[in-house]
Amino acid sequence: MNPSSTPEQKQPSIVGGIMIVAGTVIGAGMLALPIISAGMWSLWTVLVLATTFFIMLASANMILRANLRFDPGASFHTLVKNTLGPVWNIVNGLSVGFVLYMLLYAYTSGGGATVWHSLGLDIPQSMVSLLFGGTLAVCIFWSTQVVDRLSTIFVIGMIITFFAAITGLLPALEVEKILTLSTVPDAQPTAWFVLAALPYFLTSFCFHASVPSLVKYYGKDEAKIRKCIFYGLLIAGVCYTIWIFAGFGVLGRESLRDVYAQGGNINHFLAAVESIVSTPWISYCISIFAFLAVVTSFLGAGLGLFDYIADLLGFDNSLGDRLKTAAITFVPPILGSTMFPDGFIIAIGFAGFAAAIWSVIIPAAIEWKHHRQTGTSGGYGARIFSTTHFVKVVLFYGVITSIFHLLSPDVLDVLPVYR
Repeated sequence: MNPSSTPEQKQPSIVGGIMIVAGTVIGAGMLALPIISAGMWSLWTVLVLATTFFIMLASANMILRANLRFDPGASFHTLVKNTLGPVWNIVNGLSVGFVLYMLLYAYTSGGGATVWHSLGLDIPQSMVSLLFGGTLAVCIFWSTQVVDRLSTIFVIGMIITFFAAITGLLPALEVEKILTLSTVPDAQPTAWFVLAALPYFLTSFCFHASVPSLVKYYGKDEAKIRKCIFYGLLIAGVCYTIWIFAGFGVLGRESLRDVYAQGGNINHFLAAVESIVSTPWISYCISIFAFLAVVTSFLGAGLGLFDYIADLLGFDNSLGDRLKTAAITFVPPILGSTMFPDGFIIAIGFAGFAAAIWSVIIPAAIEWKHHRQTGTSGGYGARIFSTTHFVKVVLFYGVITSIFHLLSPDVLDVLPVYR
């Protein structure tokens, strides 16, 4: 050991890593969860939440184990290319790019709708989305430091307003609404609606591109990184559970169905809550929380896509190249939000389709290949998350989630949704 090294340099706290994971996971995607969960309702929602939590925990640990076979600093791109080869690397790159573009569209649409509803503006919602997305795009173009500072401020505000909003909603929450209903009016079982909901829950737990960053920060301290991943996802899962059941208990199934039928955008959800909870400060807290959740999500996804495009196309940090990178990154999703202003839920679902590939299927494929090459499950977690059989379960989950999205009303219109 180098005697000049300090404990802080050798052993960074796990709190920072937990916040990285939780802050990346918790975002605007959670706003859609009460709406998309209304069909399957309470029991199935808990089961889907728990299943998705463990699958995404397992796939994140698969990425971690693969990452530890490389030097700290190796990117997800490097991992896939050197483990699965160039074809899988292309699939992975296309999936990551598609997810980020769809999320930017969703966040631009949702952010514009939130501002438009909360301020009661007379101008078209599409124009508000254009201004919202354009303003945040300028911040990302300006510098990463601006994004860092804004994200820190907004995450703190999001935490405060989330707990304030939940506290304010408690008096209007009716437990009976949560505990009743096992079938829907047309006698379809609630389990039938689980299938179309899976991509949305998968997207809401997706943070896996951050695992290499954790390895870079903590080095090859596998135990510490595993704790960061577990507790970060656990915090997100608790927040999701509270938010979903607050929506269930306040609005009830039929009101959530109406929200979905209107398009499922954030402004529709806010209007439904305000029709029941008339206290102005509660409405303000919910609106501010929704706005901050969308902003932090946009900044995170936007910065990731901006850097990805720059690296992919070989653009440098000069003003001209940054302008080209910004145009390729932000013009498509922002223009899309002006032409289709109420596509928030649809976009989250499409993001789930591609996210299943790079955050579930590819990590499971990497783990499976390692098993075949070494003839052993190997490494920590072999008792639970690293056995060949469990890898097959994770792979199966990723495949069926992708298939179910293709069968959803947004694509082939085979599966039912409650709207």
